[in-house]
Amino acid sequence: MATAKASATTEVFVYKGVDKKGHKVTGEVFSPSPALAKAQLLKQGVRANSVRRKPKPLFGGGGKKINPLDIAIFTRQMATMMKAGVPLVQSFEIVAGGSENQRMADLIRGIKDDVAAGGGFAASLRKRPKYFDDLFCNLVESGEQSGALETMLERIATYKEKTEQLKAKIKKAMTYPIAVVAVAIVVTGILLVKVVPQFADTFSSFGADLPAFTLFVLHLSELAQEYWLVILVGIILTVVFYGKAKEKSKGFRNFMDRLILKVPIVGGIVYQSIIARFARTLSTTFAAGVPLIDALQSVAGATGNSLYETAVLRIRDDVSTGTQLNASISNTNIFPAMLIQMVAIGEESGALDDMLDKVANYYEEGVDNMVDSLTSLLEPMIMSILGVLVGGLMIAMYLPIFQIGQAI
Repeated sequence: MATAKASATTEVFVYKGVDKKGHKVTGEVFSPSPALAKAQLLKQGVRANSVRRKPKPLFGGGGKKINPLDIAIFTRQMATMMKAGVPLVQSFEIVAGGSENQRMADLIRGIKDDVAAGGGFAASLRKRPKYFDDLFCNLVESGEQSGALETMLERIATYKEKTEQLKAKIKKAMTYPIAVVAVAIVVTGILLVKVVPQFADTFSSFGADLPAFTLFVLHLSELAQEYWLVILVGIILTVVFYGKAKEKSKGFRNFMDRLILKVPIVGGIVYQSIIARFARTLSTTFAAGVPLIDALQSVAGATGNSLYETAVLRIRDDVSTGTQLNASISNTNIFPAMLIQMVAIGEESGALDDMLDKVANYYEEGVDNMVDSLTSLLEPMIMSILGVLVGGLMIAMYLPIFQIGQAI
């Protein structure tokens, strides 16, 4: 069984030993070192005779990569188990046993080992920041401290599910046009490099002047044949540079985040998704009893846009000085009036989390509708672009033949 690392500081160890009743036991444990693994097993009532690092698989593997949806499913399953009265440690084992993703199962068992050894649930999650962010850990810690962990897990599960659904809608809006445009570029490149030269050889024997449009396509074909490798490398380097620049350069990231909000249609979808994430995250953290200042800190990172992240941090600073939340939001001048009004009503009525939940539902539905509209709008546009590219090339190649036919 292949096992992934539970975190950047822990490894998988295979052990053999005896339990309290003297029975031989074997298994796996996550720990930073063999000595700490033995100590951890001793707390669980197991005296280890041998502890060794588990060898890595020859060809990698160990299951699919753990994605946010796996974390959402894990949270929902844990909430269900605990609401049914299943003890926490046993819940981990049941959920891990039912996971089809081996890496996810190993991650869950690593958390179980930490909790069984006396550590807290939230403390164990904090060791794995790759999969559990500060918001997740803070909410779990709040649930542990209040004695309502199952309720908190249910809220987190709902939040994660809604967030992933929203991401899926955005991805749906972006993937289709990008894929079709990529196919169009590839098809056009193949035509220019492989098909057009065949016509060029035929035209060379005509001994007549070619139409301007045909000459233009032939020149494009010559460039594509001579520099196709340079063009391909340039495209790859551009994609790589874009990814690295967005990851490393805050200025570039800020520029792109502002630019995408100005793109017609797509900018509207991104804007509504940001407002939905803001409302959903703040609703979840506020309902969990997290202080508003701390909640806003978590919300800032959840917006997914540097412009709104800066605005939320400014809201946090204003609220910390005694300004009402609705007034602080209004002062930023980038949030919709509906959100501001609903927040004001929530503050007055003491039902801020409910009002924010309604706002989140409204904007999530808006994203859904805009994605459907965008898809319907893009289909004829993309077909037109493909028709112009491929059809234009074919017309350019057959135009001289038609002219010769008319002359005859």
